[in-house]
Amino acid sequence: MPSIEVIGLVVAGLLLVSVVASKISNRVGIPALLFFLGIGWLVGSVGEFAFEDPAIAKFIGDFALIFILFAGGLDTEWSAIRPVLGKGLSLSTVGVLITMLIVGTFAWFMLGSFSSFLIGVNGISFPQGLLLGAIVSSTDAAAVFSVLRSSNLGLKGSLQPLLELESGSNDPMAVLLTTTLINLLTGTDTSWETIVLLLVVQWVVGVVVGYGAGLFLVWSINRLNLSARGLYPVATIALVLLTYSVATFLRGNGFLAVYVAGVVQGNRPFTYEETINAFHDGFAWLMQIVMFLTLGMLSVPFQAELSAVATVAIVISLFLMFVARPLSVFISLAWTTMPFKEKLFIAWVGLRGSVPIVLATFPLALAMPQAGEIFTVVTFIVVTSVLVQGFSLAPVARWLNVGVEA
Repeated sequence: MPSIEVIGLVVAGLLLVSVVASKISNRVGIPALLFFLGIGWLVGSVGEFAFEDPAIAKFIGDFALIFILFAGGLDTEWSAIRPVLGKGLSLSTVGVLITMLIVGTFAWFMLGSFSSFLIGVNGISFPQGLLLGAIVSSTDAAAVFSVLRSSNLGLKGSLQPLLELESGSNDPMAVLLTTTLINLLTGTDTSWETIVLLLVVQWVVGVVVGYGAGLFLVWSINRLNLSARGLYPVATIALVLLTYSVATFLRGNGFLAVYVAGVVQGNRPFTYEETINAFHDGFAWLMQIVMFLTLGMLSVPFQAELSAVATVAIVISLFLMFVARPLSVFISLAWTTMPFKEKLFIAWVGLRGSVPIVLATFPLALAMPQAGEIFTVVTFIVVTSVLVQGFSLAPVARWLNVGVEA
């Protein structure tokens, strides 16, 4: 076991490098998550810091996502998202489902028995293809807006709140689909009726528990009357963990519950609001850094598989960007009167971020067949999405005339 001063030196160095990297990312217009992943890759390439335990990575990712989603909910203004609630929920449910089906089918074709013979890796089954599609089905609005901020560009009309709502609410849907497919693949649930019922129960219980927890959070904070201001953020940490645990024990989706709790709390007045909001913003950043450093180090053992599936991963990434995402957006928003250019921009800003890589650790932790291959492809999809869509986001916004110079 290394000494505390060695651990402190390594942790301090990693955190400081990550903080500086986030500043650089704002200047060059690349989401910070790519820098965090890169740092993790570099650290993991050093033998002493190689990380090969997907179960621990999954635990870290789950823990981090709890507070990242809560902070996202806390920062969501109900007055801004209420006019786009129907559109946002359509994108985050119907859109995610369509993305899963289209990408999953294409991934199965590309990584099936015939194609796998050509590239020299084991083929994946159709359910495994759907699992890959579910894992990459959610988007990351934080990545989108970090790129726009670095370009001094805002968005016209209701585009920004719509994208924020979609990103905040589609992560739980992706988690639901991923865990359901894992249950199907591991034989836990094999009946489609059971799967549909499980989805409904997780969604309903998650929303109900989250709403009640949000009200309880506000009530508790306003009545605790603690002696020190610094204890209030500590109390919210405990209550957020309690929300996730209760929802999960009741067979609901804990991630959806903490997001809803954050939305409910963030839109009601409570004691030391500025202190608590600032704490959770900083804590969410810490969780993102720790999570991506861990996932970056975890990616190193799968570099050999990357060379085998790199070409196919590129094709799947491009298919997701140019076919699956646009189709899911236009189908899920077909009932609206949104201008074509706005729909086209929404289709292009489907950047993939932290959630897909975390979800890719789920099958890894269970040592499922082809889990390493799926993890490698998902990581490649996220990096490709950030690079291609991230660099082109501001020019596309200007080209479609949906951007506003800040």
